[in-house]
Amino acid sequence: MTDSSKRPLAVFDLDNTLADTAHRQHFLEGRPRDWKAFFAGAPADPPLPEGVALALDSARGCEVVYLTGRPERCRRDTVEWLAAHGLPEGRVHMRSDADRRPARFVKLEILRWLAREREVRVLVDDDELVCDDAERAGFTVVRARWAARSAALEEAQEGEGRT
Repeated sequence: MTDSSKRPLAVFDLDNTLADTAHRQHFLEGRPRDWKAFFAGAPADPPLPEGVALALDSARGCEVVYLTGRPERCRRDTVEWLAAHGLPEGRVHMRSDADRRPARFVKLEILRWLAREREVRVLVDDDELVCDDAERAGFTVVRARWAARSAALEEAQEGEGRT
């Protein structure tokens, strides 16, 4: 049962929703993929204005929470990036370093967990499979389509469970 006395949640993805990963996607194009370099480049991601504006607007009526497929070892860089770009403070939910399930499974599990305690007003994510599964589960979704699509990133999200 959700607690209606607390503000609802607005849940935001990071990569290609708030942070533009275009400059580091080339690390995912070769074989083997260079995950270490891909994640090491995250602190240099430019913010995506559409996503940042939506997060700031959402913070007026909701508690902002971040839900990313990034591994836990990226927490410090991620939290510092959010603060450096003026995004609202909020809890950051990340996958464990060893979790290789597709993002759609990891994120839906966390969304359902969040929804047990609080109303989840919206999920904002660029991953179409995450969005599809969240909508089927009854969540309101905003599809972040303001970043350039990357076949390599999409394949990695679904096939390798890394982001």
